[in-house]
Amino acid sequence: MKWKTSISKIEPNHIMTKGYRQEDLIGNVPFPHVVYLLLKGTLPTQEQGNMVDAILTSCIDHGLTPPSSIASRTVASGGVPLPTAVAAGILSIGDAHGGAIEKGAKILQEGVLQMKKEGKSADLIAAALVKESNEQKKRIPGFGHRIHTADPRTKRLFELAEELKIAKDHVALCQAIETALEKSQGKKLPINVDGAIAAIISDMGFDWRLGKAFFLLGRVAGLTAQVYEEQTQEKPMREMFTIDYDYVGPGEKNLP
Repeated sequence: MKWKTSISKIEPNHIMTKGYRQEDLIGNVPFPHVVYLLLKGTLPTQEQGNMVDAILTSCIDHGLTPPSSIASRTVASGGVPLPTAVAAGILSIGDAHGGAIEKGAKILQEGVLQMKKEGKSADLIAAALVKESNEQKKRIPGFGHRIHTADPRTKRLFELAEELKIAKDHVALCQAIETALEKSQGKKLPINVDGAIAAIISDMGFDWRLGKAFFLLGRVAGLTAQVYEEQTQEKPMREMFTIDYDYVGPGEKNLP
């Protein structure tokens, strides 16, 4: 039984990835462009490559508060090697942390398919999605932020998507949902960076199941910096969090 792969072919003194010799890629093709090549199978246009570059940069770090940063630095404080501590942070990336890109892209891609199938506008589809989310008492991923009332990363990504002529139906639907949410909630739930990335990668033709991949690829750089800082500037086993707690278990008792 043989495995099959269309990614790389490895032979003695010869490495070929997606049809290109790796030595030709090295120094000639920027890393974000190679990421596009790996995920899509073709080299990007300059515009597509620049957009991937911007997306990865928007994910690099968000301070000490995300679970991935906390996990990485906590594990690093135990005295483990850098890769182990970075891996701990990666393991904390899931549906609640980094997952909004994937979930949001799925909703947007299904919404655009419905737009085209039924010949409806983005506003109509957005209103229906918001109505459905309200009835089910579920949030639409990619909107609102616990810190930012206007995510600066979102604004820049959308500006670039327009400049590079990448923004199409998915970005339009995403922005229509933001408007519909404000009408429904009576307050603005701005598109966060996850929502912006979800819309842009969808307009670039990426499968929604790659949503977490973009977050992961960008955040590894920030986690590496977090771990290195912890290892070189802090004492091992330092007190990172308060040790005050309330015990809520059963009262003390004797064995029968």
